[in-house]
Amino acid sequence: MVLALPPSRPLVLASVMAASFMIAIEATIVSTAMPQIVGHLGNLDLYAWVFSSFLLAQTATTVVFGKLADLYGRKSILLAGIAIFLAGSVLCGFAWSMPSLIAFRLLQGIGAGAIQPVSMTVVGDLYAAHERGRVQGYLASVWGVSSVVGPLAGGLIISHVSWAWIFWINVPVGIAAAAGFHLFLRESASREKRSVDVLGALLFTVAIAALMLALTEASRAGSVALVSAVVCLVGGALFVWQERRARDPMVAFALWARRPIATTNAATLLSGMTIIGLTTFLPMYVQVVLGYSALVAGFTLTATVLGWPIGATLAARNFARFGLRPTLVFGSVLLPIGALAFVALAPGGSPWLAGAGSLMLGFGMGFLSTAAIVIIQDSVGWAERGSATAANMFARNLGSTLGATMLGAALNLSLARGGAVSAEQVRHLLDRGAQAVGDGDARLALGQSLHVTFWGVLLIAVATMLAAFLVPAVDLHQGLRDETAT
Repeated sequence: MVLALPPSRPLVLASVMAASFMIAIEATIVSTAMPQIVGHLGNLDLYAWVFSSFLLAQTATTVVFGKLADLYGRKSILLAGIAIFLAGSVLCGFAWSMPSLIAFRLLQGIGAGAIQPVSMTVVGDLYAAHERGRVQGYLASVWGVSSVVGPLAGGLIISHVSWAWIFWINVPVGIAAAAGFHLFLRESASREKRSVDVLGALLFTVAIAALMLALTEASRAGSVALVSAVVCLVGGALFVWQERRARDPMVAFALWARRPIATTNAATLLSGMTIIGLTTFLPMYVQVVLGYSALVAGFTLTATVLGWPIGATLAARNFARFGLRPTLVFGSVLLPIGALAFVALAPGGSPWLAGAGSLMLGFGMGFLSTAAIVIIQDSVGWAERGSATAANMFARNLGSTLGATMLGAALNLSLARGGAVSAEQVRHLLDRGAQAVGDGDARLALGQSLHVTFWGVLLIAVATMLAAFLVPAVDLHQGLRDETAT
């Protein structure tokens, strides 16, 4: 697929940035509002599903939509993805229960699965390799802006209007992005024919959804968890069988089996679990246990997203001086250091400690993620670089999905075992947030259970560091030689 070059490139890039902004702001604005949303809708045991359902759908469809873009064009897939995402956003605002919200978040995730990879593909089509550093800086600024706007908008919306506007504010941004793509993105008729591993994506979705259900139901007596575990195992086995026989598999096991890619993707997957644990549960702790507003809770997450691009910039500037592997390892060491701050949180403590931990995790993720993608790309030849890059994105999304589910299950199990408070007491506490008075037992019980998730984040961060030490050294210039030879 060949796209038109100037004068349309700046306008197309602006559309990419607008579309990316919708995805980026999800990381902070929804997290900021979720304690009040779950307090209003109930079903605290499904809290993590609001995040993991979005990530599950995004992870399962990313590779599929990437291949569909080769079959049907970038523009058509981008416009379809934006339409699906906006439909999900509107429906989320009308959600009447947690199950309905989860279903509509799945729809949002499907749209994000089209928007994120295909918009990055458009950038790769329009800009030569020597221009992409500057363009990536523009795209990184989107995440920086969203890290500030998200908590601010989330706090103001929760304080002054209905929480539904958390989702409805996506509509004007999405319409503007769609209009830009429709008017300025030009494509030739040349298309690459590739098979789409739809069955693999479906089996993957079934297996991961069954795992999520098994973990969610683990704290309850009954057969649902057991049946879900069996479905997960069967679905996982069928997924492996399908990927080994598929002509163009969703997951290329031969590529993943190479040591640099396997170890780097393992560290990436675990880092995704670490960061989603922070994003999902820190706002709840700051609002309900520490007693601060949604705005303050959101800004404790802002430190993460602000530290990330700074760490990434420092990493990119020092690859040649220190090497790729040392940069990756350095970033991984920062993760457990940052996670220690959350373990040290206590009722009556300061949100500044939470912000400092978030900033440290953001720095660590900036170093680790930037080094990881360069290691992946420089471990393969030019012809495999696209698949290797997609594999790394897939690993991070999968890690986020599993992390939200597993840590959410740990929260539910801890609350169930404590037995000191009822679900209705916890719901009342979440609904009122910082304005709640009394409820000391419920606040203490929820704080103790959230501490279990923070210990989980710390353990996963340590596992990320250990995985990073297993990554072999990769020559920074190997990929350049491969591309030149090609």
